[in-house]
Amino acid sequence: MSAPQGVPAPDALSPQAAAATPGKASEINPRGSLLVALKGLGPYLWPADRADLRARVVWGLLLLVLAKIATMSTPFIFKWATDAVAEGEGARITSDAVSYLIAAPVMLTLAYGFSRIVMAGLTQWRDGLFAKVAIHAVRRLALETFEHMHALSLRFHLERKTGGLTRVLERSREGIETIVRMLVLHLAPTILEFAMVIGVLLWQFDWRYALASVAMIGAYTLFTFIMTEYRMGIRAAMNESDTDANSKAVDSLLNYETVKYFGAETWEAQRYDRSMARYERATVHTHTSLAWLNAGQATIFTLGLTAVMALCVFDIRAGRQSVGSFVMINAMMIQLYQPLNFLGMIYREIKQSLIDIEAMFTILARPPEIKDTPGAPALALNGGTVRFEDVRFSYDPDREILKGVSFEVPAGRTVAIVGPSGAGKSTISRLLYRFYDINDGRITIDGQDIRRVNQQSLRAAIGMVPQDTVLFNDTLAYNIRYGRAGASDAEVARAAELAQIDGFVRRTPKGYATEVGERGLKLSGGEKQRVAIARTILKNPPILILDEATSALDSHTEREIQDALEGVSRGRTTLVIAHRLSTVVGADEIIVLEHGRIAERGTHAELMDKGGLYHSMWERQREAERARETLKAAGEVDEVVPDAPAPARPTPSPAAA
Repeated sequence: MSAPQGVPAPDALSPQAAAATPGKASEINPRGSLLVALKGLGPYLWPADRADLRARVVWGLLLLVLAKIATMSTPFIFKWATDAVAEGEGARITSDAVSYLIAAPVMLTLAYGFSRIVMAGLTQWRDGLFAKVAIHAVRRLALETFEHMHALSLRFHLERKTGGLTRVLERSREGIETIVRMLVLHLAPTILEFAMVIGVLLWQFDWRYALASVAMIGAYTLFTFIMTEYRMGIRAAMNESDTDANSKAVDSLLNYETVKYFGAETWEAQRYDRSMARYERATVHTHTSLAWLNAGQATIFTLGLTAVMALCVFDIRAGRQSVGSFVMINAMMIQLYQPLNFLGMIYREIKQSLIDIEAMFTILARPPEIKDTPGAPALALNGGTVRFEDVRFSYDPDREILKGVSFEVPAGRTVAIVGPSGAGKSTISRLLYRFYDINDGRITIDGQDIRRVNQQSLRAAIGMVPQDTVLFNDTLAYNIRYGRAGASDAEVARAAELAQIDGFVRRTPKGYATEVGERGLKLSGGEKQRVAIARTILKNPPILILDEATSALDSHTEREIQDALEGVSRGRTTLVIAHRLSTVVGADEIIVLEHGRIAERGTHAELMDKGGLYHSMWERQREAERARETLKAAGEVDEVVPDAPAPARPTPSPAAA
């Protein structure tokens, strides 16, 4: 089995599509500085509508300062305890000296332990207070991203790979949480501790100690930044290979049956392993470079520690400092190592998280293709007459799909649209749902241009029974109730009865609690169609679209589904898009599309009398059905599945459908 060896890179968005949406998370520029990121995150960390969360931020900052004061007290206690011991050893051994030797170090040791407990308690209290603020910010950003994804057009989702997109969103959510935690819980305390250490060195020692410490911090920070920038490219390659491997796994598992049909398990495993091999190389490189980073940081810090301790030794021998000062400077520098190490971790984690969330920010910055006009009113229904007026549309500017299509579906009547593959039939349903906006002309419902009403009210008025019904991986009840959230069990059961699926439900051990599986794969095609009909009945829309709803079913199931569809469409404005002409014989009007134009229109009888394209399609379909009937009678086929009507003339590519 052969297949392309190359792995396509994740879809990129054009610079034009990356224009930021004001007032949203898209204001956070992942390629900008940390200050830009912090500015963008500010409204989420200081929410204007949550006084309780703002109070937590204030208390958290106060506890931060108190914790650092407690932290800085421990080196002083070390110094005092050491000086007390040294002074006692130099004194004459008397009862007073013995008491002093015992009492002073013990009390100071107890004070040291108390200060450590206070420091830890204040730090954990601060983290606990701020946890709600941080997670609330993550939740708001995640929700905003989720809502924005649904606001983007069908065109966007058709261009994306589901597996890669879900992986991007997963890493982005984790990246946002990391940035919030690092900026607030680690960066601010680290900066405060640096300032305190430098201040203490200038106060208790002299400028040489402060200069040596500043030089060490500067060298440590510079080295960390340089190495981290180098590692960013490695991290990006690792993420890309991870996304690619995940996309291949999801795509292959979603097409499990196709893989089995063609015996392609080995090929799929090889494709997945090639992606994982790239991920393995990138991950090993990432860990190797991290080891070099950690070694360099340890070396720089050790040199700085050695320098200030050597200065203290000279000062002790010169009588300018006590032995306790040596212990104090050591304790202070060792204590400084933790926030200094955090500085490297903060920079690494934030930079890596910015890479992780870059794709999400690009998506957030992409404005929705279909937007409501400001103050757009809800659709006012008065029967539900649908009218297309000289509609022109193209997915690609260089290739027009609909070329001046005009027709009307009167309220409560049924109009069918048929034609060869690629004629533009399914495009009409997408335009009516306003998944795309037309290039020219008008689409109206009861005289209202659908571009002038809000999308929610428009889609609430339309019900869809598609050819390929994809169900949620949940229960039958959940999938039927999706037509109207909050419907009672009795209403769900009634909808199932009208859709002729209640008999199947009663035969299942769990009834309406039966799980339908991924995309509804545990159900047959007819059962899935009945679920789609049931939820449309539950929605009770005045306008109904049947988009080739029976074209994938056998003739027996087709007749049953057709009966259910006739029941649900009775009294509704119904637009039927069909391949099988036998399903539209009773339509009030049949429109024949060809190359994006209306070639013929009329009732079934009128079109048959014309002897044109419709007549030709009908005859070819009947010939195919008769041939299959003959084969069935001879026992060579088990069921009759009519072919789609053969095109009478050359047609555009299927992408235009």
